[in-house]
Amino acid sequence: MRIAFFVNSIDLEAPHYTTTALALAALERGHKICYLTPGDFVLRPDDSLMVRALTLPKSKYKKAEAFHSDLQGKDTTIETIDVRDVDVLFLRSDPSLDADDRPWAAHVGSIFGRLAAERGVIVLNDPAGLALAQNKLYFQDFPEVIRPTTLISKSIEEIRSFISEHRKGVILKPLQGSGGKNVFKIASPDDANLNQIFEAVSGEGYLIAQAYLTEAKAGDIRLFLMNGRPLEVKGAYAAFRRVPASGEVRSNMHANGSAEAVEITPAILAVAEMVRPKLIEDGMFMVGLDIVGDKILEINVFTPGGLPDIAELYNVDFTVAVIEALETKVAIRKANGSSISNRALATL
Repeated sequence: MRIAFFVNSIDLEAPHYTTTALALAALERGHKICYLTPGDFVLRPDDSLMVRALTLPKSKYKKAEAFHSDLQGKDTTIETIDVRDVDVLFLRSDPSLDADDRPWAAHVGSIFGRLAAERGVIVLNDPAGLALAQNKLYFQDFPEVIRPTTLISKSIEEIRSFISEHRKGVILKPLQGSGGKNVFKIASPDDANLNQIFEAVSGEGYLIAQAYLTEAKAGDIRLFLMNGRPLEVKGAYAAFRRVPASGEVRSNMHANGSAEAVEITPAILAVAEMVRPKLIEDGMFMVGLDIVGDKILEINVFTPGGLPDIAELYNVDFTVAVIEALETKVAIRKANGSSISNRALATL
């Protein structure tokens, strides 16, 4: 099969990315891969959807560094192909990275992904589902019991009042965005930095204020779900604890967080089970849950990362299981044609 990985930019890709690991696993199993970026779709007058696919000079790589070097090198080839010649379009772009400098590019994956799905391509995660999740407001659609107490507002008075009601502190962050950008902990409504923080973050739009969870001092747990269920291989779960750097509130790897092995308890699995129905309904093939205690801080449905780190911690390669799941979906599509919707096929 041929898998097209849709990313923000080839220049932004890195050897340690989950997308790189997935691409290597696909090649190892004998599949063809290519990369697409937001400017690579062409809808022609005859209604054919073409893609300018970037391909690499080799079909196998032993190391991620060699793969990445070729991906960034001069020997790649751009081939214009009909999107129907792609079996799986794997959407792995982060809309927030394009929101400021290239707003036209932020939602290209969902827009053209829908057109690709209409032409028989398996698109993951389902583009219609992703369109619902274009900011953190999507999180409010999940069961209240697994969500921290939350306020969403652009009013400094509302936010100050919310902070006064939570003596353990509040986390402030933008409604749009990822990677731990502009995330702050406010201890009290009289915090001298509150006005300055509000002005900086509210310039990006609405703010989320969440009651601080004291368990977050030890970091959060990133748990991968695939087809709506925890991703498990050889008795190990695709999960790790993201520990914040000294003096940091954020545990994101982009914010110098570190990865540690973690035991997945029945309580954590129960939290994951509560979000499963909604994820399946929305066609979310692979997501990352960020869990603290019995609460979920965020659900990453666009570019959940960390599989290479997890593989290193447990000496288990989870990427093969992901590619095998894609193989199964392609087989189902070939056997059933368009009688199964892309959204239903996404989580089968």
